[in-house]
Amino acid sequence: MNKFMNDPANFVPEMLEGIYLANPDKLKYIAKYNCICRADRPNDDYVSIIQGSGSGHEPAHVMVVGPGMLDAACPGNVFAAPPAEFPFEVTKLMNSKKGVLHIVNNYSGDRMVWDMAREMCEAEGMKIGVVLMDDDVAVVNSAYTVGRRGVAGNFFSIKCCGAANAEGASLEKLVEIGKKVNSQVRTMGVAISGCTPPGKDAPIFTCAPGEMELGVGIHGEKGRRRAPLPKADAVVDELFDAVANDLPFEKADEVGLMINGLGGTPPSELFLLYRRAAIRCKDRGLKVVHNYVGDYCTSLEMAGFSLTLIRLDAELKRLIEAPADIPWRIF
Repeated sequence: MNKFMNDPANFVPEMLEGIYLANPDKLKYIAKYNCICRADRPNDDYVSIIQGSGSGHEPAHVMVVGPGMLDAACPGNVFAAPPAEFPFEVTKLMNSKKGVLHIVNNYSGDRMVWDMAREMCEAEGMKIGVVLMDDDVAVVNSAYTVGRRGVAGNFFSIKCCGAANAEGASLEKLVEIGKKVNSQVRTMGVAISGCTPPGKDAPIFTCAPGEMELGVGIHGEKGRRRAPLPKADAVVDELFDAVANDLPFEKADEVGLMINGLGGTPPSELFLLYRRAAIRCKDRGLKVVHNYVGDYCTSLEMAGFSLTLIRLDAELKRLIEAPADIPWRIF
Protein backbone atom coordinates (compact mmCIF):
# COMPACT_ATOMS: atom_id res chain seq x y z
CA MET A 1 0.00 0.00 0.00
CA ASN A 2 1.21 3.50 -0.80
CA LYS A 3 2.02 5.69 2.20
CA PHE A 4 3.72 9.04 2.65
CA MET A 5 6.85 8.02 4.54
CA ASN A 6 10.60 7.73 4.35
CA ASP A 7 12.16 4.76 6.15
CA PRO A 8 9.40 2.74 7.88
CA ALA A 9 11.71 2.38 10.88
CA ASN A 10 11.64 6.17 11.31
CA PHE A 11 7.90 6.60 10.79
CA VAL A 12 7.08 7.21 14.47
CA PRO A 13 10.10 9.39 15.35
CA GLU A 14 9.55 11.59 12.30
CA MET A 15 5.86 11.96 13.14
CA LEU A 16 6.75 12.96 16.71
CA GLU A 17 9.35 15.44 15.53
CA GLY A 18 6.72 16.95 13.23
CA ILE A 19 4.32 17.41 16.14
CA TYR A 20 7.07 19.19 18.07
CA LEU A 21 8.11 21.40 15.12
CA ALA A 22 4.48 22.47 14.70
CA ASN A 23 4.33 23.48 18.38
CA PRO A 24 7.90 24.46 19.39
CA ASP A 25 6.84 27.01 22.02
CA LYS A 26 4.43 24.66 23.77
CA LEU A 27 6.01 21.21 23.55
CA LYS A 28 9.29 19.40 24.05
CA TYR A 29 10.40 16.33 22.10
CA ILE A 30 12.73 13.83 23.74
CA ALA A 31 13.61 11.48 20.90
CA LYS A 32 15.36 8.89 23.09
CA TYR A 33 12.04 7.96 24.75
CA ASN A 34 9.54 8.85 21.98
CA CYS A 35 8.37 11.55 24.38
CA ILE A 36 6.18 14.52 23.57
CA CYS A 37 5.66 16.64 26.70
CA ARG A 38 4.54 20.07 27.74
CA ALA A 39 7.32 22.66 27.77
CA ASP A 40 6.10 23.99 31.13
CA ARG A 41 6.08 20.64 32.94
CA PRO A 42 6.90 19.23 35.42
CA ASN A 43 5.53 21.68 37.97
CA ASP A 44 5.40 20.71 41.63
CA ASP A 45 2.05 22.48 42.00
CA TYR A 46 0.42 19.93 39.70
CA VAL A 47 0.31 16.18 39.09
CA SER A 48 1.90 15.06 35.83
CA ILE A 49 -0.44 12.97 33.66
CA ILE A 50 1.21 10.52 31.24
CA GLN A 51 -0.04 8.00 28.71
CA GLY A 52 1.53 5.93 25.97
CA SER A 53 0.24 2.95 23.99
CA GLY A 54 1.19 1.99 20.46
CA SER A 55 1.36 4.58 17.72
CA GLY A 56 -1.07 4.49 14.82
CA HIS A 57 -4.07 5.74 16.82
CA GLU A 58 -3.46 9.45 16.37
CA PRO A 59 -4.56 11.89 17.58
CA ALA A 60 -4.32 9.51 20.55
CA HIS A 61 -2.22 10.16 22.52
CA VAL A 62 0.68 12.33 21.40
CA MET A 63 -1.55 14.97 19.79
CA VAL A 64 -3.49 15.66 22.99
CA VAL A 65 -0.56 16.84 25.12
CA GLY A 66 -1.20 20.31 26.47
CA PRO A 67 -2.97 22.39 29.14
CA GLY A 68 -6.16 20.70 30.27
CA MET A 69 -5.21 17.25 28.98
CA LEU A 70 -2.02 15.14 29.02
CA ASP A 71 1.31 16.42 30.28
CA ALA A 72 3.33 13.84 28.35
CA ALA A 73 2.98 10.85 26.04
CA CYS A 74 5.55 8.20 25.14
CA PRO A 75 4.19 5.79 22.52
CA GLY A 76 5.75 2.66 21.10
CA ASN A 77 5.96 1.69 17.45
CA VAL A 78 2.79 1.31 15.41
CA PHE A 79 0.35 -0.95 17.30
CA ALA A 80 3.07 -1.91 19.82
CA ALA A 81 3.40 -0.96 23.47
CA PRO A 82 6.50 1.11 24.30
CA PRO A 83 9.41 -0.61 26.03
CA ALA A 84 9.20 -0.27 29.83
CA GLU A 85 12.19 2.08 29.71
CA PHE A 86 10.06 4.77 28.02
CA PRO A 87 7.36 5.24 30.69
CA PHE A 88 9.94 4.75 33.45
CA GLU A 89 12.29 7.44 32.15
CA VAL A 90 9.49 9.80 31.13
CA THR A 91 7.91 9.46 34.58
CA LYS A 92 11.27 10.39 36.13
CA LEU A 93 11.54 13.39 33.82
CA MET A 94 7.98 14.48 34.63
CA ASN A 95 8.07 13.63 38.34
CA SER A 96 6.28 16.12 40.59
CA LYS A 97 5.93 16.48 44.34
CA LYS A 98 2.19 15.94 43.82
CA GLY A 99 2.84 12.67 41.98
CA VAL A 100 2.40 11.20 38.51
CA LEU A 101 -0.75 9.68 37.02
CA HIS A 102 -0.47 6.85 34.49
CA ILE A 103 -3.54 6.36 32.28
CA VAL A 104 -3.27 2.84 30.84
CA ASN A 105 -5.38 1.15 28.17
CA ASN A 106 -6.26 -2.45 28.96
CA TYR A 107 -4.04 -4.50 26.65
CA SER A 108 -1.60 -7.21 27.70
CA GLY A 109 1.45 -5.35 26.42
CA ASP A 110 0.44 -2.00 27.87
CA ARG A 111 -0.43 -3.52 31.24
CA MET A 112 2.91 -5.34 31.48
CA VAL A 113 5.00 -2.32 30.44
CA TRP A 114 3.25 0.22 32.67
CA ASP A 115 3.14 -2.14 35.65
CA MET A 116 6.90 -2.61 35.34
CA ALA A 117 7.46 1.14 35.01
CA ARG A 118 5.27 1.86 38.03
CA GLU A 119 7.12 -0.66 40.18
CA MET A 120 10.51 0.79 39.16
CA CYS A 121 9.29 4.33 39.85
CA GLU A 122 7.88 3.42 43.25
CA ALA A 123 11.15 1.69 44.11
CA GLU A 124 12.81 5.09 43.60
CA GLY A 125 10.31 6.78 45.89
CA MET A 126 8.00 8.30 43.31
CA LYS A 127 4.26 8.60 43.98
CA ILE A 128 2.30 6.94 41.16
CA GLY A 129 -1.44 6.68 40.53
CA VAL A 130 -2.98 4.45 37.87
CA VAL A 131 -6.23 4.65 35.91
CA LEU A 132 -7.05 1.60 33.78
CA MET A 133 -9.39 2.10 30.80
CA ASP A 134 -11.50 -0.79 29.47
CA ASP A 135 -14.59 0.68 27.80
CA ASP A 136 -14.94 -1.73 24.83
CA VAL A 137 -18.15 -3.74 25.25
CA ALA A 138 -17.33 -5.91 22.21
CA VAL A 139 -15.10 -8.15 24.34
CA VAL A 140 -17.17 -10.68 26.26
CA ASN A 141 -15.51 -13.48 28.26
CA SER A 142 -12.47 -13.41 26.01
CA ALA A 143 -9.83 -16.09 26.39
CA TYR A 144 -7.26 -14.21 24.30
CA THR A 145 -7.16 -10.76 25.96
CA VAL A 146 -6.82 -9.43 29.50
CA GLY A 147 -10.44 -8.31 29.33
CA ARG A 148 -12.21 -5.39 27.75
CA ARG A 149 -10.02 -3.13 25.67
CA GLY A 150 -9.41 0.56 26.23
CA VAL A 151 -10.61 2.42 23.15
CA ALA A 152 -12.15 5.83 22.34
CA GLY A 153 -13.70 6.29 25.79
CA ASN A 154 -10.15 6.89 26.95
CA PHE A 155 -10.46 10.48 25.69
CA PHE A 156 -13.01 11.31 28.36
CA SER A 157 -10.63 10.13 31.07
CA ILE A 158 -7.83 12.27 29.65
CA LYS A 159 -10.13 15.30 29.38
CA CYS A 160 -11.67 15.03 32.84
CA CYS A 161 -8.42 14.18 34.65
CA GLY A 162 -6.59 16.91 32.74
CA ALA A 163 -9.19 19.52 33.64
CA ALA A 164 -9.19 18.54 37.31
CA ASN A 165 -5.40 18.64 37.31
CA ALA A 166 -5.49 22.21 35.98
CA GLU A 167 -7.61 23.06 39.02
CA GLY A 168 -4.91 21.67 41.31
CA ALA A 169 -6.54 18.36 42.26
CA SER A 170 -4.53 15.77 44.19
CA LEU A 171 -3.27 12.54 42.66
CA GLU A 172 -5.83 10.62 44.70
CA LYS A 173 -8.64 12.80 43.33
CA LEU A 174 -7.45 12.31 39.75
CA VAL A 175 -7.47 8.52 40.21
CA GLU A 176 -11.00 8.79 41.58
CA ILE A 177 -12.13 10.85 38.58
CA GLY A 178 -10.47 8.52 36.08
CA LYS A 179 -12.11 5.49 37.65
CA LYS A 180 -15.47 7.28 37.63
CA VAL A 181 -15.13 8.01 33.93
CA ASN A 182 -14.23 4.40 33.17
CA SER A 183 -17.26 3.18 35.14
CA GLN A 184 -19.61 5.43 33.14
CA VAL A 185 -18.29 5.11 29.56
CA ARG A 186 -18.96 2.36 27.01
CA THR A 187 -17.77 1.89 23.40
CA MET A 188 -18.10 -0.50 20.48
CA GLY A 189 -16.67 -0.33 16.96
CA VAL A 190 -17.11 -1.75 13.47
CA ALA A 191 -14.84 -1.80 10.41
CA ILE A 192 -15.35 -2.39 6.69
CA SER A 193 -11.64 -2.48 5.82
CA GLY A 194 -8.34 -3.17 7.52
CA CYS A 195 -5.20 -1.05 7.60
CA THR A 196 -1.57 -1.55 6.62
CA PRO A 197 1.15 -0.62 9.15
CA PRO A 198 4.26 1.11 7.73
CA GLY A 199 6.68 -1.40 6.24
CA LYS A 200 4.03 -4.08 5.68
CA ASP A 201 2.84 -5.07 2.23
CA ALA A 202 -0.67 -6.22 3.13
CA PRO A 203 -3.47 -5.07 5.45
CA ILE A 204 -3.78 -6.79 8.83
CA PHE A 205 -7.22 -8.01 7.80
CA THR A 206 -9.59 -7.57 4.88
CA CYS A 207 -13.33 -7.42 4.47
CA ALA A 208 -14.98 -8.56 1.27
CA PRO A 209 -17.21 -6.06 -0.54
CA GLY A 210 -20.46 -5.76 1.38
CA GLU A 211 -18.96 -7.22 4.57
CA MET A 212 -18.16 -5.81 8.03
CA GLU A 213 -16.25 -6.87 11.15
CA LEU A 214 -18.56 -6.07 14.05
CA GLY A 215 -16.80 -5.28 17.34
CA VAL A 216 -13.36 -4.91 15.76
CA GLY A 217 -10.45 -3.79 17.95
CA ILE A 218 -8.34 -0.74 17.15
CA HIS A 219 -5.39 -2.99 16.24
CA GLY A 220 -7.55 -5.07 13.93
CA GLU A 221 -8.43 -7.62 16.61
CA LYS A 222 -11.25 -9.97 15.69
CA GLY A 223 -14.70 -8.67 16.61
CA ARG A 224 -17.85 -10.40 17.73
CA ARG A 225 -18.61 -11.62 14.23
CA ARG A 226 -18.07 -11.11 10.50
CA ALA A 227 -21.37 -10.26 8.83
CA PRO A 228 -22.96 -8.75 5.71
CA LEU A 229 -22.92 -4.94 5.78
CA PRO A 230 -26.49 -3.61 6.20
CA LYS A 231 -27.79 -0.07 5.82
CA ALA A 232 -25.97 2.51 7.96
CA ASP A 233 -28.88 2.93 10.38
CA ALA A 234 -28.87 -0.79 11.12
CA VAL A 235 -25.14 -0.71 11.90
CA VAL A 236 -25.62 2.19 14.32
CA ASP A 237 -28.60 0.43 15.89
CA GLU A 238 -26.56 -2.67 16.67
CA LEU A 239 -23.68 -0.70 18.19
CA PHE A 240 -26.04 1.59 20.09
CA ASP A 241 -27.97 -1.30 21.61
CA ALA A 242 -24.78 -3.08 22.68
CA VAL A 243 -23.36 0.09 24.27
CA ALA A 244 -26.54 1.50 25.82
CA ASN A 245 -27.63 -1.80 27.33
CA ASP A 246 -24.27 -2.59 28.88
CA LEU A 247 -24.23 -0.03 31.71
CA PRO A 248 -27.22 0.26 31.21
CA PHE A 249 -28.05 3.83 30.26
CA GLU A 250 -31.46 4.89 31.55
CA LYS A 251 -34.16 7.38 30.64
CA ALA A 252 -33.30 10.98 31.62
CA ASP A 253 -29.55 10.28 31.80
CA GLU A 254 -27.42 13.17 30.55
CA VAL A 255 -24.79 11.80 28.19
CA GLY A 256 -21.90 12.58 25.93
CA LEU A 257 -22.18 10.91 22.51
CA MET A 258 -19.12 10.26 20.35
CA ILE A 259 -18.91 8.92 16.81
CA ASN A 260 -15.21 8.23 16.40
CA GLY A 261 -13.69 7.61 12.98
CA LEU A 262 -11.07 4.89 12.72
CA GLY A 263 -8.98 6.88 10.22
CA GLY A 264 -10.50 6.09 6.83
CA THR A 265 -14.13 7.18 7.19
CA PRO A 266 -15.00 10.59 5.69
CA PRO A 267 -16.68 13.26 7.83
CA SER A 268 -19.83 13.08 5.72
CA GLU A 269 -20.33 9.45 6.71
CA LEU A 270 -19.50 10.13 10.36
CA PHE A 271 -22.19 12.80 10.59
CA LEU A 272 -24.65 10.52 8.78
CA LEU A 273 -23.92 7.91 11.46
CA TYR A 274 -24.20 10.52 14.23
CA ARG A 275 -27.68 11.40 12.98
CA ARG A 276 -28.95 7.92 13.70
CA ALA A 277 -27.15 7.71 17.05
CA ALA A 278 -28.69 11.01 18.16
CA ILE A 279 -32.16 9.79 17.15
CA ARG A 280 -31.63 6.60 19.15
CA CYS A 281 -30.59 8.64 22.20
CA LYS A 282 -33.76 10.73 21.92
CA ASP A 283 -35.95 7.65 21.52
CA ARG A 284 -34.38 6.09 24.63
CA GLY A 285 -34.90 9.27 26.65
CA LEU A 286 -31.21 10.16 26.89
CA LYS A 287 -30.29 13.85 26.85
CA VAL A 288 -27.17 14.49 24.73
CA VAL A 289 -25.44 17.43 26.41
CA HIS A 290 -22.11 17.04 24.58
CA ASN A 291 -21.37 15.47 21.21
CA TYR A 292 -18.17 14.58 19.39
CA VAL A 293 -17.86 13.62 15.73
CA GLY A 294 -14.46 13.00 14.16
CA ASP A 295 -11.21 11.08 14.50
CA TYR A 296 -10.21 10.63 18.15
CA CYS A 297 -8.75 7.13 18.44
CA THR A 298 -7.92 5.75 14.99
CA SER A 299 -6.35 2.69 13.39
CA LEU A 300 -4.22 4.28 10.69
CA GLU A 301 -6.43 4.31 7.56
CA MET A 302 -9.01 1.74 8.70
CA ALA A 303 -12.51 2.43 7.37
CA GLY A 304 -14.91 2.15 10.27
CA PHE A 305 -16.16 3.90 13.36
CA SER A 306 -16.92 3.40 17.02
CA LEU A 307 -19.84 4.65 19.09
CA THR A 308 -19.22 5.85 22.64
CA LEU A 309 -21.68 6.91 25.33
CA ILE A 310 -20.67 8.40 28.67
CA ARG A 311 -23.12 9.12 31.47
CA LEU A 312 -22.43 12.58 32.88
CA ASP A 313 -23.01 13.97 36.35
CA ALA A 314 -22.41 17.59 37.35
CA GLU A 315 -18.73 17.00 38.07
CA LEU A 316 -17.94 15.29 34.78
CA LYS A 317 -19.90 17.87 32.78
CA ARG A 318 -17.93 20.68 34.38
CA LEU A 319 -14.61 18.98 33.65
CA ILE A 320 -15.50 18.17 30.04
CA GLU A 321 -16.48 21.80 29.47
CA ALA A 322 -13.19 23.15 30.85
CA PRO A 323 -10.76 24.66 28.30
CA ALA A 324 -7.86 22.76 26.78
CA ASP A 325 -5.04 23.73 24.44
CA ILE A 326 -3.61 20.83 22.42
CA PRO A 327 -2.04 20.29 18.98
CA TRP A 328 -5.16 18.44 17.76
CA ARG A 329 -8.07 20.67 18.70
CA ILE A 330 -10.89 18.21 19.27
CA PHE A 331 -12.46 19.44 22.52
